[in-house]
Amino acid sequence: MISYAPLWATMAHKHATTYTLQVKGEISSSTIRRLKAGESASTNTLNALCRVLQCDLPDIVEYISEETAP
Repeated sequence: MISYAPLWATMAHKHATTYTLQVKGEISSSTIRRLKAGESASTNTLNALCRVLQCDLPDIVEYISEETAP
């Protein structure tokens, strides 16, 4: 399972908001809603997040094994 928990932590650390993602990253509100719901995201979206937040992929997503997921 993919978790976007690192994304929200990175955003807090960098004082970024979902508005920042929409304006600077050109990420739609529906995509942000999908991220909040833990749904899938395209590689284009992940690339835009890394670009806007100036970070690496592990700062945005993490893999959690189904066996260890709560």
